[in-house]
Amino acid sequence: MGTSLRREGLLFLTGCLVWFGAAIAEAQDASDCFIAKDLLDHAGLKLVWQNMLPVKDNERLDTMQLLDERLYIRSSRNYAWSLDRNNGKVIFSRSVAPVGFPVLGWTAFADRILCVIDNRLVELDIDMGVEKRATDLELSIVAPPVRNGEFFYVGTSDRRLHAYRAKDMVQLFQAAAQNDSLVTTILADEEMVVFGTDAGNLLGITAKGPKKLWEFKAVEGITGPVVRDGNSFIFASKDMSVYKVDVTDSSKVDLAWKFHTEGILDRPPLVTKDIVYQYAPVRGLTAIHKQSGRAAWSLREGVDLLAEAAGRAFITTKDKTLTVMDNTSGRRLYWVNFSPVVSHAANVADAKIYVADAKGHIACLSPAR
Repeated sequence: MGTSLRREGLLFLTGCLVWFGAAIAEAQDASDCFIAKDLLDHAGLKLVWQNMLPVKDNERLDTMQLLDERLYIRSSRNYAWSLDRNNGKVIFSRSVAPVGFPVLGWTAFADRILCVIDNRLVELDIDMGVEKRATDLELSIVAPPVRNGEFFYVGTSDRRLHAYRAKDMVQLFQAAAQNDSLVTTILADEEMVVFGTDAGNLLGITAKGPKKLWEFKAVEGITGPVVRDGNSFIFASKDMSVYKVDVTDSSKVDLAWKFHTEGILDRPPLVTKDIVYQYAPVRGLTAIHKQSGRAAWSLREGVDLLAEAAGRAFITTKDKTLTVMDNTSGRRLYWVNFSPVVSHAANVADAKIYVADAKGHIACLSPAR
């Protein structure tokens, strides 16, 4: 208890100092960054801001995630920080779960963060990080929950999608694929709910009741979350392929393209304005033109997208470098040593790059030209 209180006090003080010194943090030059200035210069990057989180010696930064204008960081001890991604100010910092407890999902809706902790659907205050409501659905939750203005939608081990009224968590309806496959991913807006299964089903139903609108069947199960892009849905499948399907009206879905990666896919694609990025453990990172479904380039040592800028993709690699690829020509432009970086956030929204080192330094970088 004493250690926890000391840490809370330190984090509170750190938050106050960051808030008070935000103008200084934003005004830092590249010499203050944990990545050497000459490397940033060679990569054509500049420091936007840097912050320091009080990470313990036996603690690592496990996840970094962008949601709207927030950067969320969670450690191996289930400590979470929320930062303003534009200036690095700490919005909240606190423990969100006991050490060792898995945290499933981390999405935002209105003034809440939604996740699953200890098989409870947990709602955290988006500005304070405190628990606002935790609901035991008396079911085993297997897919990250989502919600719209009226309902929560949850995938559970009984192979059903369950819909709960948001105001009182009363269950109103269920839905399932005809082949009774496991629901693994869910998307929702005010008109439609889309869910995917471990058998490759992708179904659209009405948001207020289990009326099926359309269905698409991939060859094998869907890997990770499905990404919505307007009226299109893009996802990875266990058949080693990336799919793009288009909903042409409320009751019709067509395959736009299917790209075979020749590698086992264990994570979802990243989708930007023109490119779909897909990682496969053996094949590396592949960039696919979103409209045509044709490869722009493939980098065997590539791991993840950091950001895009002016037709260039900033990529992390297995050998701890930052590599810059030209999405038009497919050529590797240059690379720099990025060995201090141990964690990063994939940014599909703009050109800012978010990286961290093992000591708790968090930096936001952007192209200098």
